[in-house]
Amino acid sequence: MGQLLVNGLTTGLILALPALALALSFSVLRFANYAIGSYVTVGAFVTWWANVALALPFWVAAIIGSVAVASLAVSIDALVYRHMRERSGLTLLVASMGVAIALENVVRLFAGNSPRSFDVPVARPQRFFDIRVNQEQLIILITVLGALILVWLVFRFTRLGRAMRAVADNAALASVRGIARGRVIAVVWALSGGLSALAGVLIGLDTSIEPQMGWNYLLPIFTAAILGGIASPMAAVAGALVLGMAEEVSTLFLPPHYRMIVAFVIMAALLMLRPWGLFGTKWVQR
Repeated sequence: MGQLLVNGLTTGLILALPALALALSFSVLRFANYAIGSYVTVGAFVTWWANVALALPFWVAAIIGSVAVASLAVSIDALVYRHMRERSGLTLLVASMGVAIALENVVRLFAGNSPRSFDVPVARPQRFFDIRVNQEQLIILITVLGALILVWLVFRFTRLGRAMRAVADNAALASVRGIARGRVIAVVWALSGGLSALAGVLIGLDTSIEPQMGWNYLLPIFTAAILGGIASPMAAVAGALVLGMAEEVSTLFLPPHYRMIVAFVIMAALLMLRPWGLFGTKWVQR
């Protein structure tokens, strides 16, 4: 059971970054970005290219991948979403589906369908009593906690964080008070892309890199965000941890390849009974 909880914590930490990215963009822009999965995939492949093709150290390649996808997310907003800003969330959702399909096909065009892995040294797992913790899990723990702490500090103690909260609460009132909504939205997209790319790097480190990786994680990402509270970014992190634990514990009575059913059942139940999530608060459409 202890090993399952450690594995569940690892899964939850990986889901926490894209779930936070999804909730962050939703809280400010009020639409669910379906392309979040493709950002995960692109981040992993850009990092792989920098790490393997350019022979850069893994951590340098990870930074390059995160910055590249952050820039990509801002560019896509300028080219696609900005022109639909005042339209309904459904219109933007459909547009994000088109973006996701386009990005995934570009990845397939240049990278093919073969699974890949990063060029990182192999290390023996550490044992604590009967629990095995490998190097990848330790890297995931340290990286995700560092990223979450950094985002939380920005939210709570910077002028930018206050501006983001103001736009999320009432964009019209924030504009009247002199907050540059366009700048805030650009920062939100950059954070969303960077966090998603970092999640793709960690997924590739934990398993492998392939063009369907973002698609495979899309349902758990949405479920984690809804479980915690899709309009409450930091609550989505808690939802990711709960979902990660639930998926791993479910393997006690379900075959491992049926874990996706857990995410689907949880999301369906929440949408019917508590759409604002376990840890979030009700929100109103303005």
